[in-house]
Amino acid sequence: MRKLCWACAAFSAAVFLAVYLLPAAGLAPLGLCMLAGGAGSFWLPLRGRRALRARLILFGLAAGLLWTGLAQVRQVRPAAALDGMEGPFSALVTGYPRETAYGGYSVEARLTAEGITRKALLYVDGEALEVLPEPGDLLSGSARFRLANRLRGEESDSYFSRGIWLTASVQDTPVLTPAETVPLTLWPVRWARLWQEALESALPGGAAPLVVGLVTGDRSGLEGPAYSAFQRVGLAHVVSVSGLHVSFLCGFAMRIFGKHRRRTAVVSLALMFFFAAMVGFTPPVVRAACMQALLLLAPLLGREPDSPTSLSLALALLLLQNPYAAASLGLQLSFASVAGICCFSSALYRRWTASLPEHPGRAGRLGCSAWRFFAASVSTTLGALAFTTPLTAFTFSTLSLISPLANLFTLWAVSLAFGGGFLAGAAALLSPALGQLLGAVCALPARFVLWAAELLSRLPLAAVSLDGVLLKVWLFLAYLLLLLGFFWRRDRSRLLLPACAGTCTLCAALLASAAAAGQSPLALAVLDVGQGQSVAITTPRQAVLVDCGGSSFTDPGDVAADYLQSTGHTRLDVLVLTHYHTDHTNGVEELLARMEVGLLIAPDVAEEDPLRQELLALAQAAGTEVCLLQETSRLTLDGAELTLYRPLGAGETNEEGLSVLCTRGETDALITGDMDSVIEGRLVKYGDLPPTEILVAGHHGSKYATSQALLDAIAPEYAAISVGYNTYGHPAWETLARLESAGCAVYTTQLMGHIAFRIA
Repeated sequence: MRKLCWACAAFSAAVFLAVYLLPAAGLAPLGLCMLAGGAGSFWLPLRGRRALRARLILFGLAAGLLWTGLAQVRQVRPAAALDGMEGPFSALVTGYPRETAYGGYSVEARLTAEGITRKALLYVDGEALEVLPEPGDLLSGSARFRLANRLRGEESDSYFSRGIWLTASVQDTPVLTPAETVPLTLWPVRWARLWQEALESALPGGAAPLVVGLVTGDRSGLEGPAYSAFQRVGLAHVVSVSGLHVSFLCGFAMRIFGKHRRRTAVVSLALMFFFAAMVGFTPPVVRAACMQALLLLAPLLGREPDSPTSLSLALALLLLQNPYAAASLGLQLSFASVAGICCFSSALYRRWTASLPEHPGRAGRLGCSAWRFFAASVSTTLGALAFTTPLTAFTFSTLSLISPLANLFTLWAVSLAFGGGFLAGAAALLSPALGQLLGAVCALPARFVLWAAELLSRLPLAAVSLDGVLLKVWLFLAYLLLLLGFFWRRDRSRLLLPACAGTCTLCAALLASAAAAGQSPLALAVLDVGQGQSVAITTPRQAVLVDCGGSSFTDPGDVAADYLQSTGHTRLDVLVLTHYHTDHTNGVEELLARMEVGLLIAPDVAEEDPLRQELLALAQAAGTEVCLLQETSRLTLDGAELTLYRPLGAGETNEEGLSVLCTRGETDALITGDMDSVIEGRLVKYGDLPPTEILVAGHHGSKYATSQALLDAIAPEYAAISVGYNTYGHPAWETLARLESAGCAVYTTQLMGHIAFRIA
């Protein structure tokens, strides 16, 4: 079976190279060269098995390159022909609509336009749909088409990895034609929605979002602080349907039909197919289903199970279906976790259980079983984290230090919640009363998982940011030590020594990072929160945050809390909100959940504003003191002074905001929120502004802010612009030109990440 492993592994490696590194134009020539080399491999200085292995690798590489090149021709080029066009379309809806951050809906569909049919993501204005479409319905109208090769303004294969080749912005009200008959291929999508609704009706409100995420993969109900806590402690994978859930299903079948191998295989295969179809045949589930199927069928076919062959075949099958699935982070994490388990877990388990007696007496049987269970859990967790940790660390620039403990602490409850949720959903479809009874039992382990995630996420070093150099260097050295440990000759110390060395160097890196952050008497950091604003002002003993908001795809509350904790601050003394707009406030809920906040300062305007009322309610619930500012005030920090200027405008929220001047000695920094040039003129006239070294440019670099009058008055040396992907044209070229002519050094968070100024 290893012949199949070499061919599939080479095929997959070629696809990854083609997607990430090789130019599209060179795939066919290079693939043909590989194919010719494999066919005429008489030149290879190898004989026997080695020659066969080399030929299989060459043929696999050639097949991978040619198949990816063919996908370019068959899928991408026809979709690219529609890029930028506007015209009529018809679309078969293949998923349920999801709300977007802009008040509309996005829905997956099989779109046809100009004689070209491709899977697309439709964006529809919320007011244009009186009735939301369901899978199987038809939508028609006019739309503007874009090739789905960009994400948040940057080139990306993210949509391609999901098999989505186009995005379409519907221009007018589309025509909705309800389905008379639903295509067979869309039945699982409707089953999943029925199952989700049954679970939501069967389970108590607090536990329902987690169990729905476990069973169906839909984690939309778990967004916000709850999901943020899962990400922080390394438990986000439990609500991203993966091989973990497939293994639960197979374990359930084996417990019932364990003695009947054929029956177990048939039931497990049926359950896996049903589950994979219900969650949309996502790459992690297909991978797990393929591997489990091979493991179940191998004994029946008289073959030995082989994990490397199963893993490489599952990956090759997924890439055959869509080569661009190689760009899917879910696929990468899924295969990385299983590869780590295959490489390390069995060896660790054998080492830790080698001294246990094979046939313990009655007195020792319980202890041996408990130790075997513990060793299996720890070895599997460590194996799964071995390759996924560097992947997630460098993808998200965050390292969860508590992830191993969190997984060990909760996975038993996750398995119970998943199994109970599966049964509760099935029972609720037949009998709502029985479903509610099972749901009440299932809610107990689910609530435990939620409680544990929230508790562990509050620990200061549960997760650390990798924005600095020291922790990145430590991560590299830790894996180097681990690699050296496996070549260490002394068996007893080959893993103990790297573990101790890694722990000591981690502590040293954390202490050095905190010491470096605390060296300056005052630091001002404009945090990278996407299209929003969050500015941290810290001294060795105190911390102030001006605004806490950002893009919808980041959690600015987490970003701020991570930064403050990395500088040694476990408490936020003051939170200043310049005005009531979500891009300056949508992280407050998570920030209050993560850290104690002593005082909240906000403008005393827009009393009926729902966002103001929500923020004040959150502060009250967290026990935070609130000060609604009406007059200009001053706040003394440890070695610095903050001047909070009262609102100088009226009418628009941007113009009713606060502005903040931070002063230490002869150095000043000004934060103007989103005020426009008119209000900036009033601030210059009435604010008695000093010459200012640092300016946090207003309104994310809008052309209507950072006026020439303000620049002439304060003559800043440095300008920081808090900006992310947007469709507003921020930062505007007019603003950049004014700053350049004023002699400012300009920095943007979109290009540089966090921008920190150290003030002596």
